Amino acid sequence: MLVTLDPRDERPLYLQIVDQVRRALLDGTLRAEDPLPSVRELAGELVVNPRTVSQAYRELEGEGVIYVRRGQGTFVAPTIHPDRRERRALVRGVAERALVEARRNGLGVEELVTMIREVAAEDGGEGAPPAAAARPSGEGSAA
Repeated sequence: MLVTLDPRDERPLYLQIVDQVRRALLDGTLRAEDPLPSVRELAGELVVNPRTVSQAYRELEGEGVIYVRRGQGTFVAPTIHPDRRERRALVRGVAERALVEARRNGLGVEELVTMIREVAAEDGGEGAPPAAAARPSGEGSAA
């Protein structure tokens, strides 16, 4: 499982781990009954205190996302099926972090949205709206 921590992210490290596990479930990297690294393994990979990973795992277990089999390890819950609500929450979190970072750097919302569209178009446009739909409302219309 690929978990990366962002030292610039103001959220606690354990929440970053929780979000990374949720993201892996949404994008299909992790599926029901997949094993997770042990607390010590993940802590070693991330170079964080094992208590940080343990806290993240406790949170995920409390939400029913993962479970522990004594003596065997930690696994993704068998009933986990990401839904639209979870995906929306993930997208919202990404948007909120982008907006905070933009404001921290003196950028406005429209400037950020425009640049995201430009970058998406350069990246091959995955998920990018058609050019006409990408214009802010009123722009390019014959008013």
